[in-house]
Amino acid sequence: MFGRITYINDSVAHIENLGGATAANDLMNLHIVFEENTQRILGEITEINDKEIKVRFLGEFLDNRYVNGVLRKPLLSSKIRVINSNELLLLIGSYNEKTFVLGESAIYKGFKLCPNVNDLFSNHLAIFGNSGSGKSCGVARIVQNIFSNELAVQFNANLFIFDAYGEYKNAFGKLNEINPSYSYKFITTNPVDPSDVLLQIPVNLLTLDDIALLLQASSHSQLPILENTLKLAKIFAVNTPETESYKNHLIAKAMLAVLFSSETISNKKNEIFTILEVCHTKDFNFDSTIQGLGYTRSLSECFEIDSNGNFGESVLITDYILKHINDDIETMAVPNDACYDLKALANALEFTLISEGFQHNASAHDDAVILKVRLASIINSPLNKYFVSQGITVKDYINSLVMNNGKKAQIININLEDVDDVYAKVIVKIFSRMLFEFAKACEKRASIPFHLFLEEAHRYIQKDNDTFLIGYNIFDRIAKEGRKYGVILDIISQRPVEISDTVIAQCNNFLIFKMTHPLDIKYIEEMLPNISADILDKQKVLQPGNCVCFGGAFKIPMIVKLELPNPLPYSTNCDVSSCWKMASTGNNVSPTVPTGANFAGQTTI
Repeated sequence: MFGRITYINDSVAHIENLGGATAANDLMNLHIVFEENTQRILGEITEINDKEIKVRFLGEFLDNRYVNGVLRKPLLSSKIRVINSNELLLLIGSYNEKTFVLGESAIYKGFKLCPNVNDLFSNHLAIFGNSGSGKSCGVARIVQNIFSNELAVQFNANLFIFDAYGEYKNAFGKLNEINPSYSYKFITTNPVDPSDVLLQIPVNLLTLDDIALLLQASSHSQLPILENTLKLAKIFAVNTPETESYKNHLIAKAMLAVLFSSETISNKKNEIFTILEVCHTKDFNFDSTIQGLGYTRSLSECFEIDSNGNFGESVLITDYILKHINDDIETMAVPNDACYDLKALANALEFTLISEGFQHNASAHDDAVILKVRLASIINSPLNKYFVSQGITVKDYINSLVMNNGKKAQIININLEDVDDVYAKVIVKIFSRMLFEFAKACEKRASIPFHLFLEEAHRYIQKDNDTFLIGYNIFDRIAKEGRKYGVILDIISQRPVEISDTVIAQCNNFLIFKMTHPLDIKYIEEMLPNISADILDKQKVLQPGNCVCFGGAFKIPMIVKLELPNPLPYSTNCDVSSCWKMASTGNNVSPTVPTGANFAGQTTI
């Protein structure tokens, strides 16, 4: 089969082919060993013709371990043989409490690839492949295999799966049947089953950065508006004597600014009434009693316009307002335990625009109106029910996410299929930011690892203008810093070219299913300088469910066939043939119309 080594150039050995043309079927992609005394060099057969076999050097076996790279080329007199089972196990790993079964080797039948859990999941992981190549089934199988390891109970795992299409509920819904200690939690925008949990994010946990992204702020001039809005929302939400005085102070200042503006008297009245409608206290509301000399007036009556076109009680109004202005109170600390919703935030935004004089600044007013319109559209859309008023800390909120009916949940599946891409991306960023900051604040670094599985990652991890606007992109930050805090990205996508190159560059492990788009292939080649042309060629012809694995968790790049998950995710193609068929009984054929269907021009049977 193997003749002598004719010559060696660079990292390839040229060997005589004693088997002729029939050797190609048996040898292609096999690994062989060049052995001379104690030296054992590993190579992979990359090309065969009827006269010659080409072998690319990969690494060297030293004692009972394998090391990538070759410092010394094999001698021309080296003995050549196929890798033996002991050497193969050094490459693919063995099944134990620290590993799990990824899948079966496509080249070596009966041998299963068992990567070390730490090597694979303590670094960022990328899973790429065309639609229909087996990505979703592959992810489901991998996660099922992790929890099916009888030698290790992964009780403290925290796998957050951001599910673009609600695919994984079926695959993980019976996780507790593997082990009663396990629990699966399904958080969704559209609860159907009793165990489903409605997606709810407390508004008080949103930071300035979150709100800027949610309202799609596009200029730095909008950030001070939102910053003041957030401050006022927190103050208005708390009822204490101090906050009441602060509210009176803010309302008084806003009213005074309107009174001394150059607006017409009727416009002044409208603006003041708007202030009282948006923000009011017992001292400042339409029915507040104002004491004059021997008479009283309600606050609204004081703004009646007399025959001279002035407020009839202008002196009384001014004195009353000035009594409530206290500049010293502006140093009051903003309460951290405030509880408010998006509508309260909208009121605070409205008050900010009035009190800060944005109504009279054309440029600032335009920026502010955009924010008002976007916030109003969210409040008046189904999206509003996902943002709730709930007094809770970030720590308690994350604890509530990982708890499921009193049990620790290992898989937290967040389904966003009913949310538009623009807002789905922001929601994922909000969760990612909270988890990252929580992990950073842990007393013991990386003691609570979080894995963020991002299905259809190109929907979320994009080349946005976040860095320009708020100074960072949370996914870029996690990609660069998350590993040391235990926050790991597991990105799953069919279009890597649309994903932030910073994130891909920080991935240490790759599972590449079949990919054919030339732009995606070229992008991966450019982003990963260590990837060989051989790997790129292999993934182009992979069957569904097969992938090329390479990176820090794998001794050498290998093709692996993953078993179908059990149960399957909801990721199969539409059965068009069955949908098109007409139900028939004997010779009578009648169409079967889905319940609730209403097709124009067709008769519902």
